[in-house]
Amino acid sequence: MGRLMNVRWLTAALGVLVLAAVCVLLGRWQLHRLDERKARNEVTRSNLAAAPAPIDQIVGPQGLVGDQHAWRTAVVTGQYDASKQVILKYRNVDDRPGFEIVTPLLLPDGKAVLVDRGFLDRQGAELMPGHVPPVPTGEVTVTGRLRRSENGGHTNGGTPDDGTARLINGPDFAKVLGLNLYDGYLTVDKQQPANDPAFDGLPGPEIDDGPHFFYALQWFFFALLAIGGLIYFTRQNNKTDGEQAVADRPEAHAGTPD
Repeated sequence: MGRLMNVRWLTAALGVLVLAAVCVLLGRWQLHRLDERKARNEVTRSNLAAAPAPIDQIVGPQGLVGDQHAWRTAVVTGQYDASKQVILKYRNVDDRPGFEIVTPLLLPDGKAVLVDRGFLDRQGAELMPGHVPPVPTGEVTVTGRLRRSENGGHTNGGTPDDGTARLINGPDFAKVLGLNLYDGYLTVDKQQPANDPAFDGLPGPEIDDGPHFFYALQWFFFALLAIGGLIYFTRQNNKTDGEQAVADRPEAHAGTPD
């Protein structure tokens, strides 16, 4: 019986130690994510403070808006192509549901960039905006923030369908619109001629450390709790075994009447 109990205790102890090790690894992973977020925040702060520049000077000839370019202020001049405008559905700004209107801006060098012109609140239960402000005609200069193409995993939300999409993805839009698009997009800060006042602006980046540090503390606490529980129950088990051993000694039964 004692051997069986030892096997059970060893199995339980091993399970607790494995659980504690997993908790420690998860805590370290959260700290790693915290370091990544801090590094990304530094890049974002630097990009926000950088002077406006033409998009080709920021992104380069490859046309890919990467992490290192996100939130840089770019300046582009061209003409909107209203015939290839896409309505972004199921968008939210400050917990308000609505739509974003994305229109390609055709540039003199033959490339084009997707411009998120702004946010329109959803009115009631409408599935499409009742009115979309028209684009300015002629030459337009847009000053705005560069953003990476949005990705939805294995979904096709970035592929326009009947003039609507759920994500803004340069390569997916390019396949449907037939344009040589930058891989990324631009949100409007300023526009000449001015953007329609019906549009609401889009929020800026969140620059904080997020919850990763507190998540890490929680995982380390769970590891300590598991180890502490193992130590406590081991001591209780040893105490019980000791008391049982004393009770089983022959002298403990001496003087007991037959």
